Amino acid sequence: MKNISELVRVVEKAVRTVKITDIHTHLFSECFGSLFLYGIDELLTYHYLVAETMRQIDMDAPSFYRMSKSDQAQCVWDALFIKNLPVSEPARSIITIFNKLGLDVNNKDLNYYREYFRSIPLKDHIDRVFDIASLKCVVMTNDPLDKTENAIWESGYVKNERFKAALRVDRILNDWEDSHLQLQQMGFDVHRDLSGNTIEEIKRFLIESIDRMEALYCAVSLPPDFSMFDGSIRTRIIENCILPVCRQKNIPFALMIGVKRAVNPELGLAGDSLAKTDIKELEYLCSNYKSNKFLVTLLSLENQHELVITARKFSNLMIFGCWWYLNSPYLIDQITRIRLEWLGTSFIPQHSDCRVFEQLISKWEHSKTAISKVLADKYNGLMEMGYNVTEEQILRDVENLFGGNFWRFCSK
Repeated sequence: MKNISELVRVVEKAVRTVKITDIHTHLFSECFGSLFLYGIDELLTYHYLVAETMRQIDMDAPSFYRMSKSDQAQCVWDALFIKNLPVSEPARSIITIFNKLGLDVNNKDLNYYREYFRSIPLKDHIDRVFDIASLKCVVMTNDPLDKTENAIWESGYVKNERFKAALRVDRILNDWEDSHLQLQQMGFDVHRDLSGNTIEEIKRFLIESIDRMEALYCAVSLPPDFSMFDGSIRTRIIENCILPVCRQKNIPFALMIGVKRAVNPELGLAGDSLAKTDIKELEYLCSNYKSNKFLVTLLSLENQHELVITARKFSNLMIFGCWWYLNSPYLIDQITRIRLEWLGTSFIPQHSDCRVFEQLISKWEHSKTAISKVLADKYNGLMEMGYNVTEEQILRDVENLFGGNFWRFCSK
């Protein structure tokens, strides 16, 4: 590499053209019908934008949610895109989507965008979004206790190599009071107090679900006060069911920790918040279950340095993504620098966490821009010391960061 200009060009090209594995989303493939969310009304009523809108309008949340989805979308549009400039990260993302789809970003008529989404064949639209974002595949979030979703898995699922599965176990771990009743209705001999055959039956349910979905990993979202030392039913199920099954199937257990649910219940999904968690829970899991693999992302910014240092101590811990409220260019830059400086390239810098299909465009566009700048800066630091950085080495690093690290971790 001759100079910084050439370096920046090579890095940006590598990051923009690499085929990405998006390891965690809330998307569904087309065969899931109404669960496949796309289009302008879904984008505008995404909970990030709803929460922001509530700060701008003279309306309470219950009144907002009583409106039709199209009216909600119009309300958000008027508040954030007509009466204000869309400078927040969630609002700017809408403009990025319009731009990359070739739409007029200055058109103020919401029906202009609605007509675009009505007019495009869905299959062609899916192909185009994958191409724009340069995606190899995305990993869904699949809840076997969701009745609507489960019906598709039983009689309607069409395998799609671009939409992989991950087994979500939140209901089992965070709401055993209700989920054990569901398992009973499905024919599993489980009991509220975990007595009798319950442990073996939970394991049977997990194995059957993993096999049916071909799940790449098991995953759970946990509160900031999550503990492995409280003797709770959740802890007992993790240690006696989840971890043994993950070992048996040789798949990671993904832990997403730090969500405070329903801080403002009136806002629904938009009412969740975050808090710092205690890193000792991860230290316990990684040190006591060395044969297990843990994919981990934490929601609080204050946890990020501890998480990086913990990953240095345990090779069975793979950090992934800048999750939820950390998914902004400024924080992606800061967090990626910390990780590169202490882990080299042995982490997964980002996942999209998308719920609406077109968000793949904006989330990856913004993330790749931030990550490219950090990588170029680090490579330039080596060049300034006389170290020869080649295009082949950069391509290798980029391919590892945006997919290779994940696939190797899952298969090792």
